[in-house]
Amino acid sequence: MVTFRELHSSGTPLVLPNAWDVGSALAFVAAGYPALGTTSFGISSSAGMPDGGRSGRAATLALAAKLCRLPVHVTVDFEDGYSDDPVEVAESVAQLAALGVAGINLEDSLSGQLVEPLAMAAKVAAVKERNPGIFINARVDNFWFAEQATPEAVVARARMYADAGAEGIFVPGVAAAADIRSIAAGIGLPLNVLAHPSLTVAQLGQLGVSRVSSGSLPYRAAIDAAVSAADSLRNGSQTPAATSYWDMQARLVAFEQGTTPTQ
Repeated sequence: MVTFRELHSSGTPLVLPNAWDVGSALAFVAAGYPALGTTSFGISSSAGMPDGGRSGRAATLALAAKLCRLPVHVTVDFEDGYSDDPVEVAESVAQLAALGVAGINLEDSLSGQLVEPLAMAAKVAAVKERNPGIFINARVDNFWFAEQATPEAVVARARMYADAGAEGIFVPGVAAAADIRSIAAGIGLPLNVLAHPSLTVAQLGQLGVSRVSSGSLPYRAAIDAAVSAADSLRNGSQTPAATSYWDMQARLVAFEQGTTPTQ
């Protein structure tokens, strides 16, 4: 089996779908994806909580424990580690490592604002020391929160995180091709971006991107599709096609029994 690290150097970007529950994860596995991530927004929203604010730790750990039973690599969106204390963050990540999680996202913001890069670097270093096998994808949030949103500022932070032990850099919100190319060339690590509405995965790969995450897009699209399905009933129009109840039930039964169907 190709390792999670090797998936970042295959010559084409790793397309990483982000699951919010077991059902969505099983669907991604059935579709043939070799790795999947979690989405903090999808997990929090499903529980009736806003994203961020360190509210999703318990739900994230619980979902990770289930997803690690699947025959794919799992990486976990772990927000800012749910603590200011690097040692506490490292111990929380150790729980994920014990489950078999291949990687984590760790972000350098809290409550919609960037934190000092030294604080983030300390977390990265502590996590790496405690969990050397975990792929740390350091999320740099300058563009996401429109704060110091320049390639130069992103690269400066990314290099600090690389020196601390990060193996990948995630820059959500970056949209301009020139900015993506500049960041990819300057960080010296695999670059992860969110799926882009105007740039294909192939085009992102040509700009130097190694990983393209769906983020919360599948969750938000699923919510829209659910409303559309209900509207079709109310309006008397044709209902949409969907995976059958029996196929989805079979996936869940197989998961419960410790196997994973391929359909």
